[in-house]
Amino acid sequence: MFSMKMCRNRSCREFLREARRTISKTSTDKNSDAISRAQDHKLNVESDSNGSYSRWKKQMHHNNIRALSTIQQSMIRPVQSSALVTKDQSRDFMALFPDLVRELTEVGRSQELPDVMRRFARVLQYNTPTGKKNRGLIVLSTYRMLEDPEKLTPENIRLASILGWCVEMVHAYFLILDDIVDGSETRRGALCWFRQSGIGLTAINDALMVENAVYLLLKRHLKDHPMYVPLMELFHDGNLKTTLGQSLDTMCLDTNGKPKLDMFTMSRYTSIVKYKTAYYSFQMPVAIAMYLAGMSDEEQHRQAKTILMEMGQFFQIQDDFLDCFGDPTVTGKVGTDIQDGKCSWLAVVALQRASPAQRKIMEEHYGRSEPESVARIKNLYVDLCLPNTYAIYEEESFNIIKTHIQQISKGLRHDLFFKIMEKIYKREC
Repeated sequence: MFSMKMCRNRSCREFLREARRTISKTSTDKNSDAISRAQDHKLNVESDSNGSYSRWKKQMHHNNIRALSTIQQSMIRPVQSSALVTKDQSRDFMALFPDLVRELTEVGRSQELPDVMRRFARVLQYNTPTGKKNRGLIVLSTYRMLEDPEKLTPENIRLASILGWCVEMVHAYFLILDDIVDGSETRRGALCWFRQSGIGLTAINDALMVENAVYLLLKRHLKDHPMYVPLMELFHDGNLKTTLGQSLDTMCLDTNGKPKLDMFTMSRYTSIVKYKTAYYSFQMPVAIAMYLAGMSDEEQHRQAKTILMEMGQFFQIQDDFLDCFGDPTVTGKVGTDIQDGKCSWLAVVALQRASPAQRKIMEEHYGRSEPESVARIKNLYVDLCLPNTYAIYEEESFNIIKTHIQQISKGLRHDLFFKIMEKIYKREC
């Protein structure tokens, strides 16, 4: 919920009401939530003889700096929840990956593709196991929680782990392609794959190899499983939705790569997040585990999907904030959303709040790579109190999602969703 410590006076309470409108707004108006701030400020300055406007601005500046410093200082980061899996389970999960690489690259070693297989192994090793592996571990953790204890055999655990690595490979090939589209420099603390010497745009074909590896593993290990078809369809559906979301994202730029700010609405942003992130990052891993555990009830999947899509939006808004205000030494990448002209949560809320003069700053500097332009946009975000708004959003949304989890029925374990949600709450990378 909103922190009541911030409601020190009437002006602060008014700001909180405005923040609530900003967070929930889905209007397609270009400046739907700004309420003509320039006029509002002018009226306050001219008519408020007791100085409440000055106190409001001072309070907002204090809250803004406090929120930003709190988010950026890892020293005061709250204790994270328990891991998705135990250390032993995580170690076993990691130990499986080299076996899968050998299995995938042996396909062509005895034929005419030894050089390709060496390249393929390098692609897999560089791009797949170096991240947090939350998506893959969600598969394993969820399956362990949902499956009947007597069926948690080493063979079934290994199968769940293979499916977890399949999700990680899906993530890997989308990241390879996304970094190319965005022209990114770093990923997970290292150069993006296409930035590696001698790689370049041949990384596109590398991504296709990783994608097809997923379906090879599914066929080899699950073709006789009763849920083989639903699982295969789930991967295809998740991949399609993600590519549609990527297309929706890139369509926010014109042919010259300049952002179309009139398209930066909360409604469009929500759609981008739904398709580009939420499906394959949250809904798909849990649905995979449910199918593997024999859970095919449509209502169970519907209820799980509803919660998981909320988590996906929560996660992406975090990601957008960290892209701008996160510490690259912690996040493992240098944010480029401003330079790339992305339809990010920060940009959408900024445009909702911006006065005509502030919107002009967005029009002139957003989507430009010059350090001066990036700095102008970041300063504008701070002037509009976006770090403070994000801190409010994160806390309120966390509590709302927890409430929704408690309302789940149909035999779905609440602790499963709490574990996932607590894993991403207050994350720094």
